[in-house]
Amino acid sequence: MDGRLQAFQRLLDIMDELREKCPWDRKQTMESLRHLTIEETFELSDAIVEGDLEEVKKELGDLMLHLVFYAKIGSEKSAFDIQDVLNSVCEKLIHRHPHIYGEVKVKDEAEVKANWEKIKLKEGKGKRSVLGGVPKSLPAMIKAIRIQDKARGVGFDWDRDEAVFEKIEEELQELKAEVKDNSDKIDEEFGDVLFSLINYARFLELNPEDALEKTNKKFIKRFQFMEEQAREAGKSIENLSLAEMEGYWQKAKSL
Repeated sequence: MDGRLQAFQRLLDIMDELREKCPWDRKQTMESLRHLTIEETFELSDAIVEGDLEEVKKELGDLMLHLVFYAKIGSEKSAFDIQDVLNSVCEKLIHRHPHIYGEVKVKDEAEVKANWEKIKLKEGKGKRSVLGGVPKSLPAMIKAIRIQDKARGVGFDWDRDEAVFEKIEEELQELKAEVKDNSDKIDEEFGDVLFSLINYARFLELNPEDALEKTNKKFIKRFQFMEEQAREAGKSIENLSLAEMEGYWQKAKSL
């Protein structure tokens, strides 16, 4: 047997045994596993951001275990098993890659994505909206990225990046006006600014989630440097004056 198939079969066999003999594993349902799966997904994301391939390997294993677990529960309900799951995704990949498995011709990645979204819309299952497949529980920034990708896939997009930046400036002016008037629409206008910035990131071929995470890490590093400097001076950071904090912050930036 191929080594990959052997390893996968080993995991399936272990899952069968755990489900039969382990009190904790027997008790689990799809609902009880859901929040744990979300946690595992974020742990994988952390490992990818850190560039730690050893951790990526481990976290992929944890996530694979969860996928097998769901399939096992599905088989117990006579709904589906792991074979159904794998066949389903294989059929989907073949159907959504007509430029590989059919006669469709594409010239670049943009056309591949556009075809993908059109095929998904036709698959439908009663969903008549291009945006119907965006999960409601996605974090807001990731949801905005997916919304914009899907809209772009059917041709609803800006034709030049300068127009997108002009939109950011327009939204900023609207936010300033609402703040000045102390309006109840401040949060709405603030959201518009964020949405337009995320849109601009696409034109720069940046992932705004990754860009923000880099800034988060940079801020944490500089703030922790301030804390270290305060301790070395025999102080705690909450007792520093704003001027002292600014001095340490500028020192952290220079390093």
